[in-house]
Formats: sequence, structure tokens, C-alpha cells
Amino acid sequence: HLIFVVKIKIIMKVCILGDGLTSLALAKALVNRGISTDIFLNRNHKKKHTSRSLGISKSNVEFFNKNIVNIDNLLWNINKIEIYSESLNNSKIIEFKKTNQTLFSTIKNHELIAYLKVQLKKSKYFKLKDNLNDYKSIIKNYSLIINCELNNEISNKFFSRKINKNYNSFAYTSIIQHEKLLNNNTATQTFTKEGPIAFLPISNKETSIVYSLKGGKRLEIESLIRKFNTKYKINKINKVNSFELMSSNLRSYYHKNILAFGDLLHKIHPLAGQGFNMSIRDIKVLIKIIDFKIDLGLDLDSSVCFEFENKNKHKNHIFSNGIDIIHEFFNLENRINSNILSKSIKFFANNKISNKYFIKFADEGILN
Repeated sequence: HLIFVVKIKIIMKVCILGDGLTSLALAKALVNRGISTDIFLNRNHKKKHTSRSLGISKSNVEFFNKNIVNIDNLLWNINKIEIYSESLNNSKIIEFKKTNQTLFSTIKNHELIAYLKVQLKKSKYFKLKDNLNDYKSIIKNYSLIINCELNNEISNKFFSRKINKNYNSFAYTSIIQHEKLLNNNTATQTFTKEGPIAFLPISNKETSIVYSLKGGKRLEIESLIRKFNTKYKINKINKVNSFELMSSNLRSYYHKNILAFGDLLHKIHPLAGQGFNMSIRDIKVLIKIIDFKIDLGLDLDSSVCFEFENKNKHKNHIFSNGIDIIHEFFNLENRINSNILSKSIKFFANNKISNKYFIKFADEGILN
């Protein structure tokens, strides 16, 4: 007797709500695997600011290039990070570097979004759809729904329980244009008495600024940027954009076959530049789960959501708390008006073993 084994390919279809950066990156990873993916536009579609940049860790760049799309031509590599403290007369307290190695890379937010859209439109597995008001029809037509929107009917109904923290601060972002530097490959951050300011190079002539300031909206941002700039001969400070700083961690990652994702899952303080890196690590875990299901010929359903929460929720919570501890550490120093904490971390963080650990933590996050 001859036994014929026929492998039936399951037609998989995934829906993603929202068309932000994380949505687009996840969609590209899915269509690369032959999974039909529909993105529904955010009903409150906002204009993308051109003043924001991202820092992507070395290991995440490698994953992005291999599993999503190669972005090497859009990146600017950083090989050194220097941390300063105003309480120690703006002296350097920490330095991270690896000889002839990239620590992380920077990229303009809007350029990455545009590039992902162009690449997605080339795929026969991808569709970009106008937002539907009837979410019941979306739930009915897809076995797996990934919700990346902070505010929609589904988020408000099923994903409103969060651990929130208001920093009573605003983050200000801009890009400065300056005279050309031969090697503009060192990122700096100064913990000022009013909040951290980061200078993130994105070319030899441009550097991105992120300044987190306590209190309400401020008008003197340009003068503060110039005050803490010690390296660049500034020709122009581009338009400054701002957003309120809050952190949040979702208590439950899914409802039935709907998985929360991106900023809906977690938002953190930007002082360490880890927000999008956390989302890339989430994509890594989700794709691994999906690949396992595909290899077994299983459908993509609510079991994907369950496994993702089980594998990642605790790691995201620990990592988010770690970033918050760093913020509160320097915030405490300002409140007690002492520089002893900066002196302590200067001693501890420059130890070879701890310095190596911090670099690995920033690059790879919480490992299994």
C-alpha cells in the first residue's frame, strides 16, 4: 500500500490596527513569511513629525535587516556614548564604547516609516485599508488581530487597565544643523537639573535633540539647547516639537484573538532611547511564535496571544521598571541638591564588568 501525505497550506490572514512605525515593521515581517496582512489606518491620522529620530541597538539592527528589511543605507552608526552631569559641573560620569564596534545606530523616524511603506506596497500579501467604523466586522473576519492603536473602540473596551505614571514633564525634539564634523559618531546625554538632554548624531552635519523638561510647556528650548551644546557650531535649530511624558504598562496583553502591541503595551521615559527597541524585541518574540505555528501547520489564533503574553510580559515589566529607576535616581539627586549620587554612579558604571553589563542590557534587553 502506498501512503500519500498531502501537506495543506493554511491560508493565514492577519489584521493590524494602526499604521505607525511598529505596525509597519511588524506587517513587513509578516508578509515576508507569506502571511496576508491588512493594515487599517488610524482614524485620527496625524501628520508625522520630521524632528524625531530613533536609536536602534546593534542586535536589533541585525534582526531588522534579516527579518524585516535592510535599512543599512538609512542608518548613522554610533560607536561611543558619553554621559554628563550638571551637578558635577557638566563633567563626564560614564563612557560606553567598544573598540571599532557600533553600539547603536540612529535613523530619522519619518524616513523609516516612508521606506517601510514603499517596501510593503511591493508585496502581494499586503493591503492598506481605510479605517472601518464597525470593529465587529474586523473581529469577525480575522483569526488574529494585532491592535497598535492607543485610542480606538477596542483599546477603550478591552485594553484600558494599565499601570500609569505621569512624569509631569514634556519631551522636546528637534534636529540641529551644524558645521560638518569629521567624526560625528559620539552620542551624549547630560542630566541637567531640569531633566536629561540627549544629542544623537544622525549625520556629519545633523544631530537630533531630545530634551525632557519638568513642568508645563516651555518656550526657551532653543536657548537651553545652546546652553548644553559643547561640541557643535550650530547653523540652524529646526522646528521644535513636544509631547507629554508618561509611562504605562498594560495589565493584560490580549482579549480572545486580539493582541495589544507597540505603545499600547508599554510606553517608557525616552532618556535611554529604548521605546522602539522594546517593540522590536516584541516583534522578535511574536515572529518566533508565529514561525513555530506555521511549521506545525497550525492556524494563527488566540493561542498566539496567550504564548506572547506568557513569554514577554514579565520581561517588559522588568525592563520598563529599570528605565524608570534610572530616571528616579537622577531625579532624586536634584531633589536633595547633592552630587553624591552622580559620584557613586561614576565609580560604579565605569567598572569594566558593570560597564559591559550596561552595554549588553541596552543592546539586548532582558534575556531568557
